[in-house]
This record gives sequence, structure tokens and C-alpha cells, in this order.
Amino acid sequence: MSSQGSVSRLTSVDIRSRKGGVPIVSLTAYSANIAAIADSHVDFLLVGDSVGMVVHGFENTLPVTLEMMIMHGAAVVRGTKRALVVVDLPFGTYEESPQVAFRNASRIMRETGCGAVKLEGGRHMAETIRYLVERGIPVMGHVGLTPQSINTLGGFRAQGRTEDQWDAIEADAKAVSDAGAFAIVLEAMAEPLAARLTQAVPIPTIGIGASSACDGQILVMDDMLGITPRVPKFVKQFGQIGHAIDRAIADYAASVRNRSFPAPEHTYGMKPKS
Repeated sequence: MSSQGSVSRLTSVDIRSRKGGVPIVSLTAYSANIAAIADSHVDFLLVGDSVGMVVHGFENTLPVTLEMMIMHGAAVVRGTKRALVVVDLPFGTYEESPQVAFRNASRIMRETGCGAVKLEGGRHMAETIRYLVERGIPVMGHVGLTPQSINTLGGFRAQGRTEDQWDAIEADAKAVSDAGAFAIVLEAMAEPLAARLTQAVPIPTIGIGASSACDGQILVMDDMLGITPRVPKFVKQFGQIGHAIDRAIADYAASVRNRSFPAPEHTYGMKPKS
């Protein structure tokens, strides 16, 4: 049960059980206010290391620190009652060894109250995933385009663009599943490959730029809302909140400059003179 009320919070077991069922809905979130709005609409919220680019203005996710993920993860947990909250392990906090990964993952779960962590990588991360799961830490996997590996991938490039690459990516997905992950993100891959992987593994696949063939979908919240200046081609913008924010700030600025702000009746209980 949630510590914030009688609403039962979803768990990794609930998400795992959705394989082949009603599609799983997910978004990223980085703050309590936005997480609270999304909470009733999604099955899980991912506190992604994309926060480095979306909130902090970095060029990629590599500068994101463990402390940043804990800060944003704790905020999202505080803002939610129902959705499972999953927090990314940032670059450099889990690759060295399963023991280092456990130390940092357990700190994230302890200090944020989240229900799971996510890490990137396929076969080479299977041992680490198994080590974490065996010690009580639910893990979501991530294969295909793995943003933390952009320097070895050559940038943000779709993966599996030719069929000769598919077997390796399928082997990655199977290794992650066999190691005990409860779900796996498939990023930036063609629909036939995403469909093949979804059939190949017994855990839910969560697509981001991987077509509707997956068991669920995730988008970066700011991309979906039309706040991010540049978004990936696969993203459908379900809102234009960026334009609304721009208009509201422009109206506020104009009201200050023409001295029409604040209106007298809104100033600390003082009433305008009759």
C-alpha cells in the first residue's frame, strides 16, 4: 500500500504480468508536480537520465550524476500514489561490477522510495542484472539505442537497420530477460525487429521509437507535450505546452512593463480605495 493513502501502488510484478495484455502506458517525469498530474494516467513513470538534457541542458546523458537521479527520483515518488516509479542508473554507476551496481542501485531505492531501477545494455550486463534481482532490486532493461553508449554507437542512431544486426540485438534482449529483468525498453528500432523481440521474450517490451508492436510505450514527457525545442522524428506531440508557456510569460512581461501588474485587489488583502 502507498504510504500516501489507500491507493495501491503498482509494482514490478504488476508490470511483468501485463505481457501480451492491455498495453502498458509510461512517460518520463522529473518533478513532483508533473508526476502528480501523470500519476492516474500511466502504469509507470521513468525518472530517466534524460533529465540531464531536458532539465539541465546537457548535450547528452553522460554528465548526469547519482545525486541528480536521487533528487529527481525522490521528487517523483513524493508526487505519486499509484504509478510504479523506475529510476535510471546513470552512466558510470553500474558498469564496473555487479557489486558497484548493487551499491548504487540500493542507494537509489533507499533514498528515493522508488520501486525499480533501469540500466542499459544486453548480454554484457546480464550478470549485473541477475546479481541485482537476486538481492531484491527489480530491474528494467534497455536495448537497441542506448544513449549512454553514444560515443561507441557513433551518435543517436537507430539500431538494427539491417537484418544482419537483428540476431545480436535479439540475443541481448533474451539475455536481459533470462537474467531476471521484469521488462525491457526497446529504443529506436524498426517495427519488424521490435515485433520479433516482443515475441522472443516472456517479459513486456516497452517501445520508444520502436512501433506499436511492443507491449507498451514510453515517451519523454517534455517531447510529448511540445516543450522540447527539437524532438525525435518518431515522437507525436500530443500538446503544444511550450507555446502556451511562451504566451503566458509574454503576457506577464507586458503586464509588468505597462504597470498593470499586480491588480490592486490581488495585493495582500488590501482593497482599492473607493
